[in-house]
Amino acid sequence: QAQLAQSGGGLVQAGGSLRLSCALNGNVYGDATISWFRQGLGNQREFIARITETHTATYADSVKGRFTVSRDHERKKVYLQMDSLKPEDTAVYFCYVGGSGTIYGFEYWGQGTQVTVSS
Repeated sequence: QAQLAQSGGGLVQAGGSLRLSCALNGNVYGDATISWFRQGLGNQREFIARITETHTATYADSVKGRFTVSRDHERKKVYLQMDSLKPEDTAVYFCYVGGSGTIYGFEYWGQGTQVTVSS
């Protein structure tokens, strides 16, 4: 079982919306701080959002005002709502947990989800 299991994503036209989910399994604490990153073709992986145990959210300037990160503690899921999508948002998106958020101190990445925004 993947420690972080992603779902959602797909193809959408510019201006549309998508929602990504990241399920926290196994060794991941349900209240762990979870981050979202993305990696476009030929680009480095970049940070885009983070949510803490207390629901404090932080965003990269490139997505601020368009993306919203949230969590459901009961379901052990973290969500990334993406609105007003642009072609430059096209990338593979990953959720991430650092070692402090897991039982044995290992960090984990989700499997990645492709988001494609057409113009």
